[in-house]
Amino acid sequence: MEWRMNEDNTLLVNGYHIGKTIGKGTYSKVKEAYSTHFQKKVAIKIIDKTKAAEEFIQRFLPRELQIVQQLRHKNIIEVYEIIKSGNKLYMIMELAEGGDIFDWIIQNGALPEHRARILFCQLVEAILYLHSQGIAHRDLKCENALLGKQGMLKLTDFGFAKILSFTELTHTFCGSIAYAAPEVLQGVPYDSQKSDMWSMGVVLYVMLTASLPFDDHDIPKMLRHQQKGFSLPSHIGMSEDGKDLMKSLLEPNIALRTSINKVSRHPWITAQ
Repeated sequence: MEWRMNEDNTLLVNGYHIGKTIGKGTYSKVKEAYSTHFQKKVAIKIIDKTKAAEEFIQRFLPRELQIVQQLRHKNIIEVYEIIKSGNKLYMIMELAEGGDIFDWIIQNGALPEHRARILFCQLVEAILYLHSQGIAHRDLKCENALLGKQGMLKLTDFGFAKILSFTELTHTFCGSIAYAAPEVLQGVPYDSQKSDMWSMGVVLYVMLTASLPFDDHDIPKMLRHQQKGFSLPSHIGMSEDGKDLMKSLLEPNIALRTSINKVSRHPWITAQ
């Protein structure tokens, strides 16, 4: 109770009136709040350093704070302010009242192709911006794609994001197994931006089918299926351009996998 009161007091002093909890992570929770300064509702990510692993505190959190403060894009959740108080860190962010795409699909089912194209094009814009800044997200999934005003996609959660030096390869396992590229699961050095592309392919597949392309319960079996390629459920009708784009994203050979620049010029993207 004392922890909750201290938390409320810190935010209240800064003009934030806490509401309901709208998300929970391993070391954090996200609450809705009203800001008297911004005169609108915001989301507040509250990180408790006493509950976090040392690697998170030393490596991932400083990166996240550095990255989110420099991002400005219409399809990326904006961070307005960061407040540090004792062992707590408060990240004040834009609120996406539509929730995340994963929950939307659970409630409403798969998206029709024209609607999936609109949202996916917005994700492409966000990743095109990130990759142009030398940043890899490294945790792309439907749960991190939020819906803002008028249903606009807003990318969030940069806890695993990294600024990459030229041709830098990564060894760290990041993200969710279901969205992870073969090279990430294999534990070999990998190109984080190319791995983002694979995860985008999984996001697109989930949007269109309300299911995952590869079963993530058995990793060795999953790797074998990734090498064979995905298959769409028989009841899913998808254009040839759409299938071609998905195939270029879910390409197990990283040397042949597409880039975000090529995706942005793909006929399925430019047709909208």
